[in-house]
Amino acid sequence: QVQLVESGGGLVQPGGALRLSCVASGFNFSSYSMSWFRQAPGKELEWVASIDLGTFTMYKESVKGRFTISRDNAKSTTYLQMNNLKPEDTAVYYCAQAWNNPTKRGQGTQVSISS
Repeated sequence: QVQLVESGGGLVQPGGALRLSCVASGFNFSSYSMSWFRQAPGKELEWVASIDLGTFTMYKESVKGRFTISRDNAKSTTYLQMNNLKPEDTAVYYCAQAWNNPTKRGQGTQVSISS
């Protein structure tokens, strides 16, 4: 059974940084691409970033240069380093087992950007 547990969210001021983690279990982590999605209040779920089995990554245009997705196969963990955060980044962030497909995702972690 696929399990994905996100952590690392919180409340930070604009310009601040957070590092989200997602610990995976129930499947062979190193054999799957991984992604991050987010859902802001009143808005639809949107893709943020994906990483393939190695180091190839892609990002939503609005987070390029600010967010970095990475993975540690030994720890079955994927990360999302978020720098220079903006109020519009406020959302619940989810990791998902797949490239740009949110079907199998965790419960999410809240990220709030406010002064």
